Amino acid sequence: MAAETEDFPTGSLSRSDHVIDHVKRMIASGELRAGDRLPIEKELAAQLGVSRGSLREAVRSLATLGVLETRQGDGTYVTQLDASSLLRHLEFWAGLQEANQSVDLLAVRRVLETESAGLAAVRLTEDEFEELEKILAEIDAGLITGELEPESFIDADAAFHHRIAVASGNAALSALIDSLMTRTLRGRLWRAITERDSLGEAHADHRAILAALRTRDAERARIRMAAHLLGVEVFAADHPVKDDVPPAHQSPGGHETTSTSSASDSNQ
Repeated sequence: MAAETEDFPTGSLSRSDHVIDHVKRMIASGELRAGDRLPIEKELAAQLGVSRGSLREAVRSLATLGVLETRQGDGTYVTQLDASSLLRHLEFWAGLQEANQSVDLLAVRRVLETESAGLAAVRLTEDEFEELEKILAEIDAGLITGELEPESFIDADAAFHHRIAVASGNAALSALIDSLMTRTLRGRLWRAITERDSLGEAHADHRAILAALRTRDAERARIRMAAHLLGVEVFAADHPVKDDVPPAHQSPGGHETTSTSSASDSNQ
């Protein structure tokens, strides 16, 4: 076919980009929906006027982006197009940032989480309030006994912030928040909180946030969350970490431990 040998005009989309753009338009228009199977390769290539090689290249790119998935022997399907999967590349990018750029990520996180707290204040269910209380109660117990290690605190903190983000009811907002708090950045925060020796202060902030959420006052919840995260941001700016901490935490005794939180639970 002519399209297999002729180049696209200068300045236009490449053949594979043409396919990507077409598939995107098919999804946006509703012609293709989450879970749908794409036309067979030969038919789709002919429909778009591209070679099967260009089509495969485009499919691989869309699969990498989390838009398509190829099932061996069964064809290519549109994924569920959930925000978490599609924003995975943002998480990868955030994890590549150098330590001195962590403050920038924390500033963006502050903006996003401030809004998520405001939305969550009017949407949290009683069951979700109980979950948040349980998380903080475990920190209370650790602080009383003196057995709370920094990595355990950060895991609990991750769950606390993640659940508030989910309770915002905005899946895109929640996914953005999770994507910006990478394992690398969590490692840097582990170092900062250890050197600062401020578990009690940060926990008091959490208690203030939960109390504000319980009032159902969106603006009060935003203020409490913003104040908490601004404190983290300012400390990170004043105490830059030169060396990254490995993703696995190092306990005070030097033994490596792994996080018990899910990959999406992330914050301090």
